[in-house]
Amino acid sequence: MTLLYLVRHGETDWNKARKIQGSTDIPLNDLGRRQAAAAAELLSRRHFDRVVSSPLGRAVETGSIIASRLGVAAPSISAGVVERNYGEAEGLTFDQIEARFPDGVDVPGRESREALRTRVEAALLEIAAAHEGESVVVATHGAVIRTIVTHIAPEHEASIGVPIRNGSIHSFEVRGGALALVAFDDPIELESEAAGRYAFDYQNALEGRADA
Repeated sequence: MTLLYLVRHGETDWNKARKIQGSTDIPLNDLGRRQAAAAAELLSRRHFDRVVSSPLGRAVETGSIIASRLGVAAPSISAGVVERNYGEAEGLTFDQIEARFPDGVDVPGRESREALRTRVEAALLEIAAAHEGESVVVATHGAVIRTIVTHIAPEHEASIGVPIRNGSIHSFEVRGGALALVAFDDPIELESEAAGRYAFDYQNALEGRADA
């Protein structure tokens, strides 16, 4: 069995301004670094073998802060856990999105939820297979975590506003080549829910919408 602890990166200035980031490479701000450090402190209660990160800078820095605190090597990179690509919506505020792409209007270039789920699940299983029997921290993104949570635990699907806050931690196990969500009564997850300032649905206007 392999354990995967998915950590959402700390806050960026675009998070603070309520802009859609997606594949745009925006660095952590000072609060984001503190959130990453807080997540690292929570994780330090347990043993971890390594850290893997999305290639985007905000995730790499989050993963690096965590790796340093845990005393493991700098993060390796997995392109498969990069944030969802939001196409022409990236860089827009919520008000700009509503004006340019109101609900029901397709956003050109946006990665579909199904495509996201497929690549993220494959990437996580690949990480687990490469590190069988280990405990691995994966520094990644809100839409990535929300998509895999709602896929693995369908009871969450009706709750669009699954709280994936900056710096929050979500644990999974991989057994027999299948992902399973670990119970959220883990003290790490309970404490990490307070790590961010906003619920995920507040931070990303497009994730509350249905799409192909």
